[in-house]
Amino acid sequence: MMIMMDYVWAFVIGGIICALVQILMEKTKMMPGRIMVLLVCTGALLSFLGWYEPFVEWAGAGASVPLIGFGHVLMKGIKEALQSEGFLGLFTGGFKSGAVGCSAALIFGYLASWVFEPKYK
Repeated sequence: MMIMMDYVWAFVIGGIICALVQILMEKTKMMPGRIMVLLVCTGALLSFLGWYEPFVEWAGAGASVPLIGFGHVLMKGIKEALQSEGFLGLFTGGFKSGAVGCSAALIFGYLASWVFEPKYK
């Protein structure tokens, strides 16, 4: 029963994040691209402050899936690169940690365009 509650809790947190984004889109003049950047920056800020890991432990997978998680991945890579490479890690860490996800998105997006033959308007 406890495991089932964890799954429910993860959906609730993910739903709250989506609802907040929807409210931002409807009540402000922010475009979706700016809201996506806001989510990535929020994840990076939470990671920088050390609050992201406890938040994910408390909220479950619903907090780690959206763009907030990508901001955390970038900041985690920057932290690790700063420790191993020094100041230069500030510029390389985010690229190294986010490269796999970005590459996969580009490759699978390209393959999907072959399969579904998109039409331009």
